[in-house]
Parts: sequence; structure tokens; C-alpha cells
Amino acid sequence: MSVIQKIRDKYAVVIIVLICVAIVSFLLQDVFFGRNSMFSQSNTVGKVNGTELSLADYQQRIENAQRMAQQNMGGLNLSDEQNQQVREEAWNGFLQEQIMKGQFEELGIEVTEAELIDAVNSKTPHPVMMRYFINPETGQFDRSLIDRVRENARQDQTGQMATQLAMLDREIEQYQANNKYITLINQAINYPKWMADMQLADNAKNANIGYVHVPYVTIADSTVKVTDAELNQYIQDHKAAFQVPESRRIEYITFDVVPSASDSAAALAELEKLKAELDTTPDAANFTKLNSELAFSDAFISRNAIQVPEKDSIIDLPVGAMYGPYRDANSIVYAKMLARRTQADTVKFSHILLVPQSPAADTVAKKQADSLAGVIRAGGDIAALAAQFSQDPYSNKTGGEYTLSGFAQLPNEFAPVKEAAYLGTTGEVKVIKLPIGYSVMKITAQINPGPAVKVAYLAKRVDASTTTSTEALAAANEFAGKNRDQKTFDKTIQEKGLNKRLANNIRPMDFVIQGLGNAREVIAWAYEADPGDVSPVFSLEDKFVIAVLTGAREEGTAALADVRPQVEAEVRKNKKAEQIIAKMKEPATLEAAAAATNQPVLTAEGVSFGSPFVAALGPEPRIAGAAFNKAWGTAKASAPIQGTSGVYVIKVNNYVDVQQPATDYKTQRDAVERDTRQMVDQLLFPLILKKKSDVKDDRAKFFRAN
Repeated sequence: MSVIQKIRDKYAVVIIVLICVAIVSFLLQDVFFGRNSMFSQSNTVGKVNGTELSLADYQQRIENAQRMAQQNMGGLNLSDEQNQQVREEAWNGFLQEQIMKGQFEELGIEVTEAELIDAVNSKTPHPVMMRYFINPETGQFDRSLIDRVRENARQDQTGQMATQLAMLDREIEQYQANNKYITLINQAINYPKWMADMQLADNAKNANIGYVHVPYVTIADSTVKVTDAELNQYIQDHKAAFQVPESRRIEYITFDVVPSASDSAAALAELEKLKAELDTTPDAANFTKLNSELAFSDAFISRNAIQVPEKDSIIDLPVGAMYGPYRDANSIVYAKMLARRTQADTVKFSHILLVPQSPAADTVAKKQADSLAGVIRAGGDIAALAAQFSQDPYSNKTGGEYTLSGFAQLPNEFAPVKEAAYLGTTGEVKVIKLPIGYSVMKITAQINPGPAVKVAYLAKRVDASTTTSTEALAAANEFAGKNRDQKTFDKTIQEKGLNKRLANNIRPMDFVIQGLGNAREVIAWAYEADPGDVSPVFSLEDKFVIAVLTGAREEGTAALADVRPQVEAEVRKNKKAEQIIAKMKEPATLEAAAAATNQPVLTAEGVSFGSPFVAALGPEPRIAGAAFNKAWGTAKASAPIQGTSGVYVIKVNNYVDVQQPATDYKTQRDAVERDTRQMVDQLLFPLILKKKSDVKDDRAKFFRAN
């Protein structure tokens, strides 16, 4: 007990201090490292005018946009390039929403609930509704699709469709507000009568001129020295022309994972086993469905429509015979002829779909189908009857008409109708039982009949083995380990004759590099590296990549190294012009200018003030303007003029009246104002509103990998 007492007496102050420090540390922990601390990682991918976009919100926007894009493409998967475009559209959609929201609030622009309801239900389809509710067969707006989507949304337990409908409402609201906004802007566009009169007067005369032209090419580039100071000064004097976005430049080599001969042999051995089974199986169609890496099509394909390697050898096979093996891209294939027949390249038919609402109503639907068939056979108009009776959402707005050719597909439930269209005769009317009801169909055309075949393709993809991939990785690692700077990187490539490639103008949120495909990890590395750094080995889909960062350009005014050829050409041209003008001095006549420069006096006719293009000279706007300079007129020669291709001295010989067609001011005004409105629509947001906004894009920090 005495020991404890001694500790209390001797170290009481120290213990109290330690306890206080612990309490303070605990309290400060949340400030510095908690969810809302000053040092916690932000989940904000961007900001515009103070409004933040969270990572979760951005990803949701991307997913919604991807879902919409896939629906518009019939459910097909998006390519890497399309996914990149979707990401940018999602970001730009956020920017536009927020920037325009500020404009709407400032101007008091609102969209009411009644407007949204009217946009959906109006007899005249709203532009946004027309974008999403298009019948894939007719290409026309189909109002019945709206009701179908609403019903599906009510039954969708995931809530995804309800989310998409909410997005649609927001898009309509944005469209309506934008329309009001741009209408206000357009009210300020005016083409006044005085301007029309002035332009009419400007174009009332053409000038016929004499001129002396001293081309810049008469002075050798090697004789005109330019310094970096002069080039940089030119960039500073013309900053607006040299604004560039942030980007990176890399050079890279690839070690491709290419299937070896042994890989091909292994794939062929597996295929031969399957081929032996295909030889004896009574159901070749189902066998290839289960075992082939090429999809099976049960359709008969005409000779003209079939597009496969070795086509000529395959289409003449007897039924039951097999051809192969042959290569199709990265697969080895056997083709087996299943059936042959004669059919048209293209068929056209119209049909009326009757769908009974219950099993008990099937008999009624069959009687109605037979009745309609009788009316059509007697000369009735199937298009008019389809518009009245057909329940086919794909064609009831076009008289029930379909055109099929090549690999054209119909919904599975219509397969018997398609088969009947090919096997029947032109003009024939049939009633066909379908899984969903009855079709009354009439064949209207069978074009270019000829041989058609049904072929089963047994395919085995040739993939690189683990051994092959390991060998490629080992070669890449060896190269990367021995070449850790740009100098040795380039030297080794040259010595070994490797193929070095270039990727320029890589933006922070790019995911795709031309030639590499989806290469987000490479791009993320490029934005962390310093120029001259060599990357580690990156593993992409079918290759290993090693890159060197050869350029890092920041947003703003371009560095001289990035635009040197362009700037050198302009500065050298200006210095040449100074030399030529100094040589000419102030010529009183064209003849004096010609004598001073050893150039001939030439003529050009029909020079117009309204056009920068001068016949025989090309685009020379300064010459066109100088020809109508009242200070010179026809009395004397001009001062030396620095033009596009050289230095000129001109003298107007005479002006010629131009017969202009009679122009109605109202018609002219409407045309000019229409063109101006179109220009405003295209340029107002990207070139004015967006540039005037405070936009911060931090998305690249959150996307490190593919």
C-alpha cells in the first residue's frame, strides 16, 4: 500500500496531465479523422458554382445513362468507347443542370406540374418523349409504349424503372426550362434594316485591281533566325489562340499475349473430339448450341446474305456434310450443312395480331381471325384493318407491314409468321396460331428467290495458355527491370527493333487509349508520373504494357515545346514580312514596288468586300478590305500589306457595279436571325456559360483502375 501511496504523491500531476491529453486526443480524433473531419477523404468528384457532385451520385448518373444507352441499342453491351462517352455525358449533364439552374433562378424561370403532365399526354409528341418511345420496327413515335413502361414500372420491385421515369421527368423539366431560357435569348436577336442596307451597299461593287505580290517563300527559312524569347512573346501576345486542356503524352511498347502453335494445337484437339460427336449426333442444332462458341441460328440464310470465311466452300456442301477446320478470327471452326431450300432474299408481308385476353376467349379470337382473312381474300385493305384491329405494338401504326432480309429478326412469338412469309407464295393469306394468339398475314412480296442454307458452326476459341501468358509477362518484366529511364528505354527499343507507339492528348478522365483499349491504370499512372519516368508492367486484356511519360501539359496557355512548329512558322512569317516591307519602303506606284522586289505587276478582277477569297490569290481578307479603302481609292497604290501568303502592294484600277438580285428585307432578316439563333443554340452553353462558371473536376482521383 505504501508503494501505491508514493506513486500517488510523486506522480499525481503527471498522471493528471496524461489523462487530460488522452481526453483531448479523443475529442480531437473526430475533428481530424472522423467522418466530417478536416482530414477525412472527400467523396466529391466535382463542383460547379459551389454545388458539389458526390461519387455516389456521379456513379448513379453513369449507371442510369448506361441503362438508357443499352435500351436504345436493343440490350447490346456498350463498348469501351461508348462507356467513356456515357461517363462524359453524365458529367456534362450535371454541369448543365447546375449552370442552367443558376440562370433559371436568376431569371425566375419555372416549369409547372401541369406542363410536365401536358408534355407526357399531349396529342403532339413532346421532343423528349419522341426520343425514348420509338417503335423499333417503324422508327415512329409509339404512344402505346408509354403505357407499357408505366405498367412495367408499377410491377418492378427493384425500383429501377421508377428511377428512370423520374429521370425522364427531370429531362422534360430541363428541356422546358431551357426552351423558355433560349426563347428569352432569341428575343434579343435582331437584324436591323440599317445593317441590311450597309451590307447591300458593301456588295454593290467589285474592284478590279493590279498588284505586286512578294511570296514569303522567296526568303529561305534558314536565313530567318528566331529565338525562344520571340516565340514565347508571340504566345503571350496571342494567348487566346493557345489555350489548351490538361493532357499527357506517353510512348509505350506491348508484349502481346498471342496464342502459340501449341495453344492452337490444343484447341484443335478439343474441337476434333467435339467434331466426332457432331458427326453422329441426330440433333446437330442443339449440339452446337451447347458446345459451340458461335451462336446457332435456326434461320435459312440466302447465298447473298451469308458472310463467313470460306463461304464459297460452305454454301455448296451437301446436306449432312461438314467443312473444316478453318480459322474465323481467333476461333477454329467446323461448318455442317443442316438443310437447304429455295427462298427469297427479301420478303414483305402485312399481318393483324389478335391476342385473346383469356383462354376462354381463344375461340372468339380464332373466329375473328378467320373472318378478317375472308375479308382480305375478298379484296379488303389489310393495312386499314391492321390499323383498326391489330394488337401488334411493333406494326399497328404502319398497316401491319414488315420487311425482312438477311439476318433480320422478329420477336420469338412471331417466328411462325416469319416462316410462313418465306415458304408461302406472294398474295397468299393465312391464319397462323401463335403462342400469344392469332396472326392474319398476307405475303405482299418475295424478292430475288434463290438457294438458302441452314448451317451449324462448331467453333472453339483459341486462347493463350497460362504458359504463353507467363512467357510474355516474363519478357515484359525483364524489359521493365533493365530500362528504368527514358534514354535506356529508347535505346533498347532501337537495338532490339521493337515497335514503339505513341499516345498523345490523353485527358484526365480518359479510359481508352487507341490501340490499347481500356487502359485506365496506364492513364492514372501517367498523371502521377514525372516526364521521363518509365512505368511498371501493366496487364491489359491480351497484352502487357510498359510506358514512358514523354509530355505533361497543364491546362492554360500552351508551353512553347507543345506548339513550337506552329509558332515558329508565324514568327518567321512576320520577320519575313518585315524584311520585304523594308525592301519595298513606300512605293509610290506598282511599278516601283515591282522594281524594288523583282516581281511582276499582276491583275485580279471581281474582288468583293463581302468575300475574303480573291480569285487567283486564295483567301486574302486584308487584300479584299484594302481594295475598298477610301484613303487609296483608284488614285494611288496602297502601302505594303502583310497578307496570308506574302506581302502585297495593290492599286484599284476601277470599280464595277454588281447586279444584285432583289432582296426582300423581311425574308433576309428572317434568314439571318434564324442562322444566328442556331449558332446561339450551339455555342451559348459550351463557349459562354460554361466558361463563365467556376468548374472543378476531380473525377480522375476516384477512378484509378478500369
